[in-house]
Amino acid sequence: MTFAITGLAADEFANLFGLTDEALAERGVIRRTADMKPGYPCRITLEDAEPGETLLLLNYESHKADTPYRSSYAIFIRESAAAPARYVDELPPAMRGRPIALRIFNKDGMLIGADLGRDASETKAKIEAAFADPNAAYIHAHNAMHGCFAAAIERV
Repeated sequence: MTFAITGLAADEFANLFGLTDEALAERGVIRRTADMKPGYPCRITLEDAEPGETLLLLNYESHKADTPYRSSYAIFIRESAAAPARYVDELPPAMRGRPIALRIFNKDGMLIGADLGRDASETKAKIEAAFADPNAAYIHAHNAMHGCFAAAIERV
């Protein structure tokens, strides 16, 4: 089963890049400086930021479906991110060293299943198993520990 994991579009956040801390605060956004790696996974590049890099911490609506499963939560994005990363049939670096919760949705945005991958090989296998179900339209990956959206996974 072929799948793709793609980062968020940088242009979606371009209006925030370069703003002062005060202007960000007015929008409910906080600038953070990475002080360790791993620890600050960028949802655009799908990699953890290097210590010293700045990121924006903001609330992001990851599941916009008009269902009870609509969802938003905090995410990090690198201010230097220019283009979304895309990984086909492999996990991005930010998803390799963490337990990943998988939320499986049908074409109507309704949850039809969920699973947990404790490591990269188990997560990849569970993505492939989820897409074996023809009713599985897409998957949202979340960091299992903190619950934040990691990336959307689609069939290719």
